Amino acid sequence: MTSIAEVVQDHEINGPVGAPVILALGGISAGRHVVRNQLDAGPGWWECVAGAGRPLDTLRRRVMSVDFLDGGCGADGRPIDIVTTHDQADRIVRLLDELEIDRLDALVGASYGGMVAMALAERWPRRVNRLVVISAAHQSHPMATGLRAVQRRVVELGLDAGRARDGMALGRALAMTTYRTANEFSERFDAVAVHDAGTVEFDVERYLISSGVRFADRMSPSRFLSLSLSADLHRVAPERIDVPTTVIAAQGDTLVPPSLVRAFSRRLPRLQDHHVIRTRFGHDAFLTEPARLGALLTSALAR
Repeated sequence: MTSIAEVVQDHEINGPVGAPVILALGGISAGRHVVRNQLDAGPGWWECVAGAGRPLDTLRRRVMSVDFLDGGCGADGRPIDIVTTHDQADRIVRLLDELEIDRLDALVGASYGGMVAMALAERWPRRVNRLVVISAAHQSHPMATGLRAVQRRVVELGLDAGRARDGMALGRALAMTTYRTANEFSERFDAVAVHDAGTVEFDVERYLISSGVRFADRMSPSRFLSLSLSADLHRVAPERIDVPTTVIAAQGDTLVPPSLVRAFSRRLPRLQDHHVIRTRFGHDAFLTEPARLGALLTSALAR
């Protein structure tokens, strides 16, 4: 089989022509570019587990991903429409129809992508051979909703004040505290203040603000507001996901606690495996623990 990369406006596919297709979906900042290829040599968002010889093996399967829908952008910088995870799933199925992909060999979703993946599997179980859900559950945890709601308020204050980029940077800085754990921060950062030309900062503060600024440079407020709300509106009925499913949680995940993932797993009619990754990184383990996650993905995809 000839290996080929197909890169178009809203999706990307890498791997041998005619090979089974894996659809990989990531967090709200992820897009169609999962792994570098002949047409786009830049690093993809899941290079740690996708590519030649990796768990999402582009030598044996076609690895596909998409750009998520958002609600557009009004004159005030806010979304025009509300977009749900089922809206995302509807659009993906239409795309699969256009590409004449009747059935996915696997649907692998992490974080927001895990929500979209289970929405698709709930509504179209016959389009999916197997499902892998990572750091996601059937609904948002109230604490996660509260934290995201505050982030959205910060971004909206920035829009109202004419300081959209600053609002985005601060909203993302707050979000970063939910993607990682207190244990990791205690190991990485010193609590001693840094005095510089009359200002006082902390190492952890500089890290969070720097992360927020980088994010603000690549995502618009309207898109962030749309996808953040979409995560909080997410609801599926686990009993309707009639697909063999592997579920993976992360130790210390603030946004999607392992207890919520366990409750989701217990309601699945065709649960195959449930795992909790031992990690100090919390929610971001799907990006920071390639060895642990890779082993679980390899096992799940070998069934």
